[in-house]
Amino acid sequence: MKPPYPLKDIAFQAGLSLATVDRAVHQRPGVRQTTRLRIDAAIAELDRQYAQSGLAGRRFVLDIVMETPQRFSNAVRAAFEAELPGMRPAAFSARFHVAETMNERDLIAILKSIRRRGSHGVVLKVPATPAMSDMAGSLLEAGIPVVTLVTDLPAGMRTGYVGMDNHVAGATAAYLLGRMAGPLPGKVLVALSSAHFAGEEERERGFRRALKERFPWLSAVTVSEGFGVDRTTRTIVRYALESHPDIRAVYSIGGGNRAIRQAFAEQKRDCDIFAGHDLDSDNRQLLLNGDLTFVIHHDLRQDARSACQMVLAYHRMLPADFRIAPSRVAIATPYDVGGEL
Repeated sequence: MKPPYPLKDIAFQAGLSLATVDRAVHQRPGVRQTTRLRIDAAIAELDRQYAQSGLAGRRFVLDIVMETPQRFSNAVRAAFEAELPGMRPAAFSARFHVAETMNERDLIAILKSIRRRGSHGVVLKVPATPAMSDMAGSLLEAGIPVVTLVTDLPAGMRTGYVGMDNHVAGATAAYLLGRMAGPLPGKVLVALSSAHFAGEEERERGFRRALKERFPWLSAVTVSEGFGVDRTTRTIVRYALESHPDIRAVYSIGGGNRAIRQAFAEQKRDCDIFAGHDLDSDNRQLLLNGDLTFVIHHDLRQDARSACQMVLAYHRMLPADFRIAPSRVAIATPYDVGGEL
């Protein structure tokens, strides 16, 4: 195979003579295996150098489309705004299209507009409906990479996913909550924002499986479609508490945690353990107040960085073998947010 760079460049990078490199790339005898490995390493290093030089001065515009409570969209916006200036030598900017609730027609209209106008990449946090998957596939067909954030779409309909392993996150929440709950039987309220978000369903499955395996005296009661909005979340939680007098703990996957606490207070019910997701401003304060026991979270800035890198890899600005690892699941307590107990 013809080498991708001039032989003299490869020889210089490898610290070998031009004649040796010529013998190696043309598969002639008399070249040791260690020498061939040095040449392979030199070509890989030239790949990195050329990619970096190609990035210099390039401008990339991302479109970030999210249906999510404002407290989470604010956290995501802050993460991207903190990371984008550091993606040098490329220059990134972002356009945000966010709302707490959007009907499918509005989401499709936004994505169609992005496809017509053009974009270097789209970051999506949307429900995993067939229409959303089809729309994401249509962006890919138009040459626009699609990166899913914290909740996924089918693998063939997006370029990649950034965020934590949601099944592991749910299992981790069950492990900690179950250990804290002790041997007394009871129920755990599992609150989703919507069953249409694949990431939330994965968290619920991980939670239920771990709870059943390790703490069979605890069972889960799931509520959803509160969309993380306080008013609707408080209503569905209040109804669950009225229907299940043995609920004694909460695993809040979809947010609206102030409203969940209010529903418990209105029913004059105790909540022994309250586990939440994401270190947004609301949850930080709830941790400090002792209203949340612990929070499962991950580094949104890492997610923002990974999304940019995925877009660069799609546009061949990073090596072909570049891979993104899932964000690590982390646990926050009041001490992590400045509490003094």
